Amino acid sequence: MNKTDSPPVPCKGDYLPQYSHQGDAGADLKAVETRVIAPRGRELVATGIRLELPEGHAGLIWPRSGPAVKLGLDCGAGVIDSHYRGEIKVLLFNHSDEEIHIQSGDRIAQLIIQKVETVKFIFSDQLSETARNTAGFGSTGDLPVANPGQ
Repeated sequence: MNKTDSPPVPCKGDYLPQYSHQGDAGADLKAVETRVIAPRGRELVATGIRLELPEGHAGLIWPRSGPAVKLGLDCGAGVIDSHYRGEIKVLLFNHSDEEIHIQSGDRIAQLIIQKVETVKFIFSDQLSETARNTAGFGSTGDLPVANPGQ
């Protein structure tokens, strides 16, 4: 499906989500307020955007790669259901030791729209066995080495 075949998404707000380049997966979300995020702190930042996602779709809020790498700016709590009509706000985390200053109009995150399916959860006393089974975090090895050479 190309963008001309994509369902339209009605939006309200001063800074509509925008794709920077053709073929981008994420559309930039901009702040509509000024905020200072303290070192190792977090702030909920308004975008002023309200939208109407098509049924069977969800919006996922992801960090922008440049600010994540260069500033330690990350985001969380980012699932927008198709029936939500309130303002989209972005929970930003500052993983650095310096303040991060957000200005109105700054691109703070990206919005990815995906088709989603719902399932029926049923109670079960037993689950099928798999090769991985209950092996969890770190079960495949290949972990980074802390303080290599020490």
